[in-house]
Amino acid sequence: MKKLIAIVMALILTFSLFACSGKKSDDSEKIYTCTVSISCTVLLEEENYNNLTPEKQQMVPEDGIILAPMEVKFAEGDSAFDILQQVTRDNKIHLEFSESPLYESAYIEGINNLYELDCGDLSGWMIRINGEFPNYGSSNCFFEDGATVEWMYTCDLGQDVGDTID
Repeated sequence: MKKLIAIVMALILTFSLFACSGKKSDDSEKIYTCTVSISCTVLLEEENYNNLTPEKQQMVPEDGIILAPMEVKFAEGDSAFDILQQVTRDNKIHLEFSESPLYESAYIEGINNLYELDCGDLSGWMIRINGEFPNYGSSNCFFEDGATVEWMYTCDLGQDVGDTID
């Protein structure tokens, strides 16, 4: 009987060791960095600013910068949306989004209480990564170490912030 108990204990100890050793430590994951910013400078243009209600005008920072460019750490597999959630949470910036099953991505509805359609039918939030506007949702935007990720408000489907519609 003692021999059986010893065998069972040895098996339990062996399985416990295998179970604990299967997962990599968080310390072993490679950490990357990117530069992230959030701006609504297009709303500083008189015509755009005047299209906003007074309550929304209060949401526009004097220089149009909601989050100045800052270096952010991220792990492999983090999307632009994951990083946006992180920086808005860490900097206490309001973020509202919805899941879009059609595109299998998050849709950014509002940042800093500035929402899509607040400045006309063509207004809302866009992302630019390393100078390029991706044609897919931020949950599907992945990039490499050192990337520049800019979130910007547009009043003209991106044409006013440098995007060209193809």
